[in-house]
Amino acid sequence: MLLGKRLYSLFMFLALSILSGVLVAGLMMPAFGMAADSARSAVTGSNDLPTELEAPPQWQRSVLLDGDGKPMAYFYDQNRIYVGLAQISDNMKKAQVGIEDHRFYEHGALDLTGTLRALVSTSQGNTQGGSSLTQQYVRMVLIDKAEASGDKAAQMAAKENTIARKIRELRYAISVEKKFSKDQILEFYLNMAYYGDGAYGVEAAAKHYFGVSAKDLDLAQSAMLAGLVRNPNSNPARSEAAAISRRNDVLDRLASLNVITPADAAAAKAVPFDRTKINNQRPGCANSTFPFVCEYALQTLIQLTPSLGATKQERLQRVYRGGLTIKTQIDPTAQKIAQNKIKKMISAKDPVKAVIVMIEPKTGLIRAMAQNRQEMGTGKGQTYYNYAVGKDMGGSDGVQGGSTFKMFVAAAALSNGFGARTSYQVPFEKDWKGETFTNCTGPFVQGGKWRVTGSRSEVGTFDMWRGTAMSVNNYFAALEQSVGMCPVVNMAVNLGLKSAIGEDIVKKYQWYPSFTLGAVEVTPLSLVNAYATMANRGVRCDPVILKSITAADGTSLAVPSAKCTQVIQAGYADAINKIFQGPIYNGTLTGAQIPGYRLAGKTGTVPDNKAAWAIAYTPDLAVGAVISYDNSPVKSIKKFWKAHPGYLGGIKLPYSHTWLTGYGSDAGRKLLRPAMAAALADMKEHTQFTEPTASVLAGDSVAVPSCAGLGPGSCRARLTAAGFATYTKNVFSDTVPAGGLVGTTFSGQAPKGSSIGVLISKGPKPAAPTPPGSPPATQPALPPGKK
Repeated sequence: MLLGKRLYSLFMFLALSILSGVLVAGLMMPAFGMAADSARSAVTGSNDLPTELEAPPQWQRSVLLDGDGKPMAYFYDQNRIYVGLAQISDNMKKAQVGIEDHRFYEHGALDLTGTLRALVSTSQGNTQGGSSLTQQYVRMVLIDKAEASGDKAAQMAAKENTIARKIRELRYAISVEKKFSKDQILEFYLNMAYYGDGAYGVEAAAKHYFGVSAKDLDLAQSAMLAGLVRNPNSNPARSEAAAISRRNDVLDRLASLNVITPADAAAAKAVPFDRTKINNQRPGCANSTFPFVCEYALQTLIQLTPSLGATKQERLQRVYRGGLTIKTQIDPTAQKIAQNKIKKMISAKDPVKAVIVMIEPKTGLIRAMAQNRQEMGTGKGQTYYNYAVGKDMGGSDGVQGGSTFKMFVAAAALSNGFGARTSYQVPFEKDWKGETFTNCTGPFVQGGKWRVTGSRSEVGTFDMWRGTAMSVNNYFAALEQSVGMCPVVNMAVNLGLKSAIGEDIVKKYQWYPSFTLGAVEVTPLSLVNAYATMANRGVRCDPVILKSITAADGTSLAVPSAKCTQVIQAGYADAINKIFQGPIYNGTLTGAQIPGYRLAGKTGTVPDNKAAWAIAYTPDLAVGAVISYDNSPVKSIKKFWKAHPGYLGGIKLPYSHTWLTGYGSDAGRKLLRPAMAAALADMKEHTQFTEPTASVLAGDSVAVPSCAGLGPGSCRARLTAAGFATYTKNVFSDTVPAGGLVGTTFSGQAPKGSSIGVLISKGPKPAAPTPPGSPPATQPALPPGKK
C-alpha cells in the first residue's frame, strides 16, 4: 500500500511537470510532442481556435412601467440587471474573489497551481475546482453562446469535463486578460454568474433573495451569494439550510485569508435568512399588476414596433433579452377605477363579459382597459383573452356594436349635405326586403328579410335630433338608404372602427343595410376610439399605449405613433357632438349624466339582447362600456344560457346578483357612469365642446319638384328621382276626387334626403252623423194658425 502511494506521488510529480511545459508552450505556440495522446489532441485542437473570445451582450431583463413609472411586469429569458463594478458592494467583490480565486489580482491569465490541480483531477475523470476567475468567465460565455444559438454540440463541448475544454478556456482567458483589466473582468463575471432560482448576475440575485441592490449587500448576504456560483441549486429559496451552510464556509474561507476577521465571520454567521424578502415576481404578463394591459403592450412591441427588429421573432427576443425600459402611458389610477367599478357590478365568474375602455381623444392614449376577468389562467373566472381587442392583438372575437353604429350613418349624412332636420315618416315595424340601396358599386336590392322594429313611441315623423336621442331604428335605416352604404362604411373605417376578426369592413358590409344597427363583431377599443375621433373634432389618433423605449445602453428607440389625422371636417364633428348629446339629456342614456360635465354619447343594444353598450365622451375623455353574453364553450356557461334564451334581457347574474334589462342603459348606469365620473374628477383640464354652425346643422336645401298635373305614383317617382324619400298619406278633399293627388307635405325647399309625404285624396269628408234624440238641425215651419 505504501509503495502504491509513493508510485502515485511520483506519477503526479511527472504529470505536473509535463503538463506545465505543455500548457506554457502549447498555449503560446504549436504543440511539439506529448506523452499523452489526449493532451496532445487537446493542445493541437486549441491552436485551431480563434484567440479572441467573442462575448455577445449579456441577456438582460426588460421592465414594463405604468404611467407613474412603477413596474407592471418584467420580461426575460435570464433575469439579469447589468450594473457597473462601482454599483456592487465591496463585501460582494471580496466574497466572490475570496471563494473562487483569491489570487485573482496577483496572477496572470491562469493560476498555474490551481489549474494543474484541476487538470490532473480532470484527467482522472473527477470534477475539481481550480480554474481562475477569468477561466470561469470564459466558460460562462461559451455556454451562453451555445445555448443562445441552440447548438447542442457546442453546449456539450462547453460543459464537458475534459482536458481539451480546460485548455480551450485557458487560450481564451489569455486573450481576455490582454484586452480587459482585472476590474472589468470581475464586473463581467459578477453580471454573468448564475445565482440560482432564475437570478442571473449579482444585481438580480440581490433583489430576488434580499430585496436590496447589489451596492447595499452586507457581508452575510454577499457570502451567501458568492457560495451559490458553484452550486446554484442549493439556493436559499430551494434549500435554505444548504445555502446557509455554504455561506458559512465562504465566511470561514474569507477569515482564513484575512479578508475579514474571525469576529466578522462569527457575526455574519449569526444573521438569519429572511424568507419573506424573496421576490417571486416571474416574467411575463400573467404576473403583472394589469395583465391584459401588459399583454396589449407586449403585442404592440412585437407586432407594431420595427425599431426592435425586422421580424416578430427578433422583436420578441429583444424584449426578453435586451434590457429595455418600456414606459407605457397607462394611467394606474384610471385603470384601477375601471377595474374596481367592473368588479363591484360584474363578477369574474358571471357568464358574461364586461369591458371598460378609456381613451384620451387628443392623443390616442389608452388611459384604461379593464374587464371583469382580470386574471390570466384557465380556471373559473380566468381567461387568456383581452376582451377589448381583436384576435391579432391577443383578444377575442369581438362584440356586435348595436345602435352605437348609428353615429356612422349620421356622420356620413352630415358630410354629404344632409341636415339635422332631415326627417322621415317612421313606422313601428318595416320589412326592408325588396328595397333598393346603393353601395360602392351601385344600386342593389335587399334580398332577404330584414324586419326592423322599434318601440311604440318610435312611430311618426322623426328628424336626426329626435331619431338619435330616442335611437329610432327605422329612422336610421331610412337615412342610411338615402345616404348610401359606401359613405357609411367608409366613414366607420376612417373614424377608426376595426373588425375583431380582421374582416375588411368596407368590402363586406357595404352589402349589408343592417350595418346601421351594428351587425359587425368589432373591438371595444376601436369603437370607443371612433367616438374619440368625434370628440377630437374629427382628428383620429390611433390608440397608443407606449410612451418610450430605452435600450440598455441608454439610447432611445422609436415607439408606434398615434398618427393623428383629420378624417372628417371639424364642423361636421361639432354637429355630431351636438346631436349626440341628445341621448344623454333627452333619450336613452340619461342614466350616464355626470353633474358638472357636458357629455355626448350613445347606447347600443344587440339583437336578442346579447350585448348592451354605452359610450360617452367629452373633448378630453372617451369611455365605452359593454356587457355581453359569454359564448365560450365552457360547460357551465353554456348550461346557463340554455336556461336563459332571452340572454341579457331580464336576468339576475348568478354570482354578482346584478339585475340586467338587456338594454344599453345597463352598461351606462352600472359601469360607464361611475367609472367615467371618477376618471374625470382625477383629470386636471376640461374642455368644452365647440358649438356647430347653423349651416352645417341645416344641411343642404333641395328644391322640391312640382307634382302639378301628376298622379300619386308619378309624383312619388319624381320626388324619388330628386333624392327624397316618400310615403303616402290619405286625406279628405272636397276638390280632388278619391285616388287623386292632393299635394305634398313639402313645397319649395326641403332638407336634402327628407321624407316627403304624397297626399292622396279619399274624397270629401262625410257629414258627421246626427246623435240619436237630437233635434233636427233646422226647425220645420209651424202650421197656419199656430203660434
